[in-house]
Amino acid sequence: MSNARSVFLRRLGSSILLWVVALGIIFSGNEIGYFFLISSMALLGLWEFYLMLDHKNLPNFKVTAMVCAVIFLAGSFYYFRQPGDRARSYDFEMAVLLFFLLVVFSRQMFEKMRSIWPLETMAYTLFGLLYVLWLFNFITKIVYVTPRASDGALTGHFYVLYLIVVTKFSDMGAYVTGSLIGKHPLVPHISPKKTWEGFFGALAFSTLGSFGLRWALGPRLGFIKPCDAAILGVLLGFAAIIGDLAESLVKRATEVKDSGKLLPGIGGALDLIDSLLFTAPLLFFYMRLVLRVS
Repeated sequence: MSNARSVFLRRLGSSILLWVVALGIIFSGNEIGYFFLISSMALLGLWEFYLMLDHKNLPNFKVTAMVCAVIFLAGSFYYFRQPGDRARSYDFEMAVLLFFLLVVFSRQMFEKMRSIWPLETMAYTLFGLLYVLWLFNFITKIVYVTPRASDGALTGHFYVLYLIVVTKFSDMGAYVTGSLIGKHPLVPHISPKKTWEGFFGALAFSTLGSFGLRWALGPRLGFIKPCDAAILGVLLGFAAIIGDLAESLVKRATEVKDSGKLLPGIGGALDLIDSLLFTAPLLFFYMRLVLRVS
């Protein structure tokens, strides 16, 4: 069996397993299940980010950041799921980030001064929290931004399903198109294997996935009209590409191939969610500012 085929089969097996688990939790309507799924992926991704920094001997306060991350996720989930408490959720997030900033500055005061290391330590630590945790937590916000059904059941989880499908269709389109016909490098200094053919393939697949899921779920995605499906297909596909390239930039800078070894054929948790870090905020703000969901 060729190496490329072996990698593809491992990637396929991991993806199928993940989809079974994720879809099972999504369609169960179990809010605690959502919280543990989203939180576990966010925390694993954040930990892998700091381990990548460690690999390059870049200073960071990863344990302090992980404690802050747990508080951030739990508090945001608690406030956002309470009807009418969204403003408190935003206030809570800002309060945690401010407190974390004060903690990082305070801790750095007791460390020895070594050139610009104090600035680097604080910058790397805070960047990890914003890049991984804050961005990925928009998935929680998408779950609760839509009104509940008359019986109190969630409806936002269908928009999370839509987000995941369109994002992963973009990833799949880039991989398939780039593998088959890719010849022109996109950004070879960051990711030599990514091509312009893969870029346009990603947009085509994400748009197809957007229309497909909009048709399949129908009223469950009532806020997304056909014109919105077209716009979001392109926007989310583009954001997914940027998210993938952003993590490639981090990996190249820290000289690692994968963020971790959690998933055979895929890599770590951060390798799995890198595209979602950019597509989740985009979908949330599109729903809030364009679709006027509140």
